Amino acid sequence: MEANQVLLDRMRELDLTQDELAEACNDAIESLTGTRGAMSARTVYNLIYRTRWPRTKQRMALEIVFGMPAVELGFTPRTNTPVESEDPDVHRRAFGTLTASLAIDAALPATTAGATVHRVGASDVTRLHRKFAEIVAKDHRQGGRASIEHQALALAGEALGLVQTGSSSQRVKSMLFATAASFTSSAMWAAIDGRRFDAAQRHFDRATALAGMSGDQAIQFRIWSHAGSMYRHLGRPVDALAANDAARHLRITRTDPMFAALGHARQAAIHGVCRDTRAIERCMDLAIDAYDRAEPEAPHPVWLTAFFTRPNSTPWPPPPTSRHTTTRRRKATPTRASPSCAPR
Repeated sequence: MEANQVLLDRMRELDLTQDELAEACNDAIESLTGTRGAMSARTVYNLIYRTRWPRTKQRMALEIVFGMPAVELGFTPRTNTPVESEDPDVHRRAFGTLTASLAIDAALPATTAGATVHRVGASDVTRLHRKFAEIVAKDHRQGGRASIEHQALALAGEALGLVQTGSSSQRVKSMLFATAASFTSSAMWAAIDGRRFDAAQRHFDRATALAGMSGDQAIQFRIWSHAGSMYRHLGRPVDALAANDAARHLRITRTDPMFAALGHARQAAIHGVCRDTRAIERCMDLAIDAYDRAEPEAPHPVWLTAFFTRPNSTPWPPPPTSRHTTTRRRKATPTRASPSCAPR
């Protein structure tokens, strides 16, 4: 049997060794079943050179780690019925929305009539939030690492596993979907920071679907804001502005100035790609004004607080003496956006 070149290419894209992929899959299996997986480098070797279709737990773990269906990792299902061909983009969107919940449900044992159903409550969400804070802190220390991306995806699977296997109120379910979206958005950001943009796009599709099911505007803001940064790095300023506008137009930016400040600051960064000095200064003025209106003691998501208090970064807000240093030059020298930023 020839090597699974697709899987090898995906591993190279994420800079994963066989040992590292095995560990990431074991984390994913633990998040799904509660028991750590037993995959090793030898298991991964067999997946590359001998296995046409992985076992259920291995297959699901691979799908969590890489954020795509097994058939897109070079595996062929054991069936005599040909797999229906379809538009890959349509398939990815459907996968992002449905795979996490349906696959977990299929892999876990069904609850018997007399079995006790675990009650999932706010304490479970709080426990996951503590893990999310650890992910955010780790990302700020070691940004862009594939290991952070994989850990975040495994924890997203853990959150979705609680939705599938436990009994909970609708409010708690929404919180779990929001938590899963939060972890997936962290995986997205780690992929962006590590310049793994194909993976980042897949995580964006999945996180968007989860955030939509949660109804949580704070995480929706984070995901769209990340998308703006992703497209900015890809040199697609029109798409970047559109994505960041989706974040800035959410209701939460009108009720919480801290979100508005971040939205305007990210908009300024995107205008930087276009070298539109006037737009940059206008957005920074709006960002500073919004930040000045924010209530420092008001509760905010850990990722938002971390953005404004990250160590070893440019002070925020900028010192008053540096806020308008280019105003006179701006008035004297009109600027013009580059053609790449023109509406299309």
